[in-house]
Amino acid sequence: MRHTGLVKELASNEVFVFGSNYAGRHGKGAAAQARKWGAKNGQGSGLMGNTYGIPTKGYDLSRALPIRDIRREVDMFIAFAADNPHLTFLVTEIGCGLAGYSVSEIAPLFRECLGMGNVVLPSGFILVLSHGG
Repeated sequence: MRHTGLVKELASNEVFVFGSNYAGRHGKGAAAQARKWGAKNGQGSGLMGNTYGIPTKGYDLSRALPIRDIRREVDMFIAFAADNPHLTFLVTEIGCGLAGYSVSEIAPLFRECLGMGNVVLPSGFILVLSHGG
């Protein structure tokens, strides 16, 4: 499954997956959008209402986390999604906006999601992964 653009609505079983920060400040980008579906100020990761935050920045919002730290957070998300097959997770291009990474750097972290029926990746990630990224 793939989605191609901006998520505007969520069904009751859908979860908006966005790039966050350890400080739980959801002021810009997809994180700001996530607030309308339950993202909580002060919580930087995990399930919040109909959202799931994957940190791409630390407490210092001016600096992106290293890829190895983002990978650890993505792996925790993948385990959570696997444990919750009744939910559908709509993943945004986390890390590719305010954190400054390219789609080709982040998409491979989500390779395992290709076989998961309840995780919907953005079309940019699918494109990279389908070309061996």
